[in-house]
Amino acid sequence: MILLLIAYSISRIGRKKEEPFPKHWHSLLEKNVLFYHNLSKGRQVVFQQRMMQFLSEVYIDGVQLELQELDKILIAASAIIPIFGFEEWHYTNLSGILLYSDYFNGDLEFDGNGESRNIAGLVGNGRFEKQMILSRKALYHGFENSNDKSNTAIHEFVHLIDKMDDFTDGIPERLLKHGYTIPWLKLIHKEMEAINDNHSDIRKYGGTNEAEFFAVASEYFFERPDLLEKKHPELYKMLVQCFKQKPAI
Repeated sequence: MILLLIAYSISRIGRKKEEPFPKHWHSLLEKNVLFYHNLSKGRQVVFQQRMMQFLSEVYIDGVQLELQELDKILIAASAIIPIFGFEEWHYTNLSGILLYSDYFNGDLEFDGNGESRNIAGLVGNGRFEKQMILSRKALYHGFENSNDKSNTAIHEFVHLIDKMDDFTDGIPERLLKHGYTIPWLKLIHKEMEAINDNHSDIRKYGGTNEAEFFAVASEYFFERPDLLEKKHPELYKMLVQCFKQKPAI
C-alpha cells in the first residue's frame, strides 16, 4: 500500500484541464447535498464552477474500486462547502485523493485481514504530503445523515484549511483575523473542557486537541447550523466569522 501511494503521488504531477459542469450533476447535487439544495439558483451555478475548478486541480482515484460519478461529486462538494464564503480558494496543500471502499487502519489496510479498521479519513504527512485518503462508506454516510452533526470529508478538508499556514493546530490563520486568535483559543479550550467533562453535545473526538476540535465543530456548523447556533451561540458566531458564511437552513 505504501508503494502504491508513492507511485500515485509521483504519477499525479500537473494540472488537468477544467471540464464543463455536467448538467445531470445538478439533480445529483440537489438530491444528495443539502448545502447545495439550499442555495439560490445563482449561487448553485457558482458552486458548480468552484467544484469543476477543484476537480481540475486535484486527482481522485479509487483503490480496488471503480470510481463513480457520485464519488467525485460528494468529494468536490465537501471541498467547496467550507471555503464557499471566499471568492477564490485553491487547496495548494492537496494534489490527490485516494478513495477506499471502507474504513482502514493505521497501516492503511482496509480489507478483512486488517485490524482496528476505524479510520474514516486522513490527511497525509511526510512522504504522503498533499495526499488525502477517504473511506467511501464514511463519505456517503456524511451526506446521507444530515442530523448526526458529522461529515468525514468536510472534517478532512477543514484540516487542510487549518494546515494552510503549515501547522495543523486548530488556528486557521488564513481564515481568522489576528485579533480573533486569542478569543478563539479561549473559546476552544472552554468548549473542549465541556466535551471532556461530558457536558457538551459536540462529538467527543473534538476534545482530543485543538485541531480536532476545529474540524469537529466545523462539521457541526455545516451539518446542523441551526442547532449549533441554539446550543453554542458564541461558537456559532466565531465560525461565521471564520468561514464568512451562514449555512442555509
